[in-house]
Amino acid sequence: YPYIAPECEFCLFPYDTDGEVMLQTQGHGSYFDVAPLDTGENVRRDIILALEDMGIDVRSSYHEHSPYQHEIDLQPVNALAAADNIVTFRMTCKTIASRHGLHATFMPKPMNDSDGCGMHLKMTLMDLEGNNILSDPADSYGLSELGYHFMAGIMAHVRGLTAVTNPLVNSYKRLVPGYEAPVYIAWSASNRSLAVRVPFAQGAGSRIELRCPDPAANPYLALAVCLEAGLQGIIKKIEPPKSVDCNIFAMSEEEKAVKNIEAVPDSLDEAMEEFEKDTFVQEILGEHMAKKYLAVKKQEWAEYREQITDWETKKYLNQF
Repeated sequence: YPYIAPECEFCLFPYDTDGEVMLQTQGHGSYFDVAPLDTGENVRRDIILALEDMGIDVRSSYHEHSPYQHEIDLQPVNALAAADNIVTFRMTCKTIASRHGLHATFMPKPMNDSDGCGMHLKMTLMDLEGNNILSDPADSYGLSELGYHFMAGIMAHVRGLTAVTNPLVNSYKRLVPGYEAPVYIAWSASNRSLAVRVPFAQGAGSRIELRCPDPAANPYLALAVCLEAGLQGIIKKIEPPKSVDCNIFAMSEEEKAVKNIEAVPDSLDEAMEEFEKDTFVQEILGEHMAKKYLAVKKQEWAEYREQITDWETKKYLNQF
């Protein structure tokens, strides 16, 4: 049975005098900073205390890279409980932040020229005796043959399931090179720019980390498609490609083509196309759910296409 440890990133913004959210930096904190640079420390502490009062165990909490960005990581639990915990976590963050006069958002990319918010999913498979069946201490990455098949199954369907794990128009503003975003469908133990990471670990710590999902995703649907894809990899004994340990952003398009390295979809429109191609992912959701989900996302994309952005007016209004 699967155990999931979600790593949830979110942003804190102040309100103006009219109660509207202002996209302004809070403090000057960065990775692992503490007060006074980390002005969200008290908010995170109160969120953690509230979660623990509700029986949700927290593994770690810290300030993220951008000045307004934070992360709270939850302890691994079974898949259904993990989805429940993510929903409760998001509601708790918003409630506690509001008490501090702040707005908590899980929008994947709220501001330009800064890192977006992800929801990394660390996945482990346990047998009925509680042993981690992804683990093989004899392997150089600590991963069993079954673990490699599980990872390969997820990688084989990443493009098809991205519409579920990254469900918004805004999700794809995060999935661009240059902001630590996991853009490429490859795996490594150390390269964090890839969709899949296998952290160096042994025994109970062996796990697969999918880094492309974002916290706007429906966790029940997201976990369902990821886990089913992994299980198909086990059933069909799919083999993963070789690990990519170099700087993939420095590779030319020709080099990536030789290594058969694809990127995740770069827009909700492309993600929907891949979702329609991947009948396996659709079968996971069921025909009714898949059609309804696709219809809602297509409507969202149509609404987005009708909008004239500030970037367009600044770029073209005086030029043409």
